[in-house]
Amino acid sequence: MTTRDLTRRSGAVMMRGGARRPTEDQRLLQEGREPAEFLETDTWRALRILGEFVEGFDALANIGPAVSIFGSARAKRSEPEYRLARRVARRLVKEGFAIITGGGPGVMEAANRGAQEAGGLSIGCNIELPFEQDLNDYVDLGMQFRYFFVRKTMFVKYAEAFCIFPGGLGTLDELFESLTLIQTGKIEHFPVVLFGTAYWKGLFDWIRARPLAEGKVAAEDLELFTLTDDVDEACAAILARYREREEKEAASQEATAQAMKMAAGSSGSRRGPTP
Repeated sequence: MTTRDLTRRSGAVMMRGGARRPTEDQRLLQEGREPAEFLETDTWRALRILGEFVEGFDALANIGPAVSIFGSARAKRSEPEYRLARRVARRLVKEGFAIITGGGPGVMEAANRGAQEAGGLSIGCNIELPFEQDLNDYVDLGMQFRYFFVRKTMFVKYAEAFCIFPGGLGTLDELFESLTLIQTGKIEHFPVVLFGTAYWKGLFDWIRARPLAEGKVAAEDLELFTLTDDVDEACAAILARYREREEKEAASQEATAQAMKMAAGSSGSRRGPTP
């Protein structure tokens, strides 16, 4: 057998010829200290990403039904969207929902404040930015993420609906990502409620005039969201969809239980009586 034919494996990596690398135990237990540059490798970065997912899943696994609320970090306490976000959060808490935000100022603070005032669970998923953005004072359960995509997974995975207030590029990113996930079937269709008809009108007029008119989106894609200024309408849309999903899950569980019961009975009848 030639040196070229010799195959060695190290984890998922296969090496032939004279290529070698130490085993994982050797690397772990080797004397000395590795240079700090390893912290900047993609391998180490992947572990940090995994760690963020695990921490997020652990923290949010038992929060119950929740609604994610987005909007501008620059909204002032005197502005209408701040007051409206606070009202919406209070109302949703009274209906049994926890509130999830990005944990920052502006609309996020308003929603966390409303949730806390109503006695509900107020959650903030903050993000590491080049400039400092601390968690607002109204967060009960807070997390700090390095990676936007991990943070956005938490917003989607644990929410029954999105409420989106006027905002900038970050808010638009969250809006269009949610619509894309629904439109492509990556997540179940759930309510996306946009507050501020005057603010959003120009954007959706353009979508109808250009992407829809040119066949780049379908007419049903414009039915994926509710545009409103009314708290009652928004909450009704969220509640209706949530109750519909609960009824479907209950029916599915009942059907599964009945099928298992019938299968157990059929199995017993085939075996016959015990002598």
